[in-house]
Amino acid sequence: MSLLVISGLWVIAATIVAFLPMRYQYTPGIALLLAAPVLIYMIGRDFGLLVGALALFAFLSMFRNPLRYFWKRALGQKPEVPK
Repeated sequence: MSLLVISGLWVIAATIVAFLPMRYQYTPGIALLLAAPVLIYMIGRDFGLLVGALALFAFLSMFRNPLRYFWKRALGQKPEVPK
């Protein structure tokens, strides 16, 4: 399966997860969060630094709240969890 197909399936899965109620988003969201850096690296390797940077910026935009939550947890704070 080509990298473009895998990346497209990741985007479709992320869109479907976004439509789920918040309590059902955690498990698939974490899986997407863990898979994204691998895909971004492969995209950057195959298509160049600019395309990889654009993919990274899109990822950071989509996952800004979960990444902010994990960052605060890593710093020892107790961030608020959305309901």
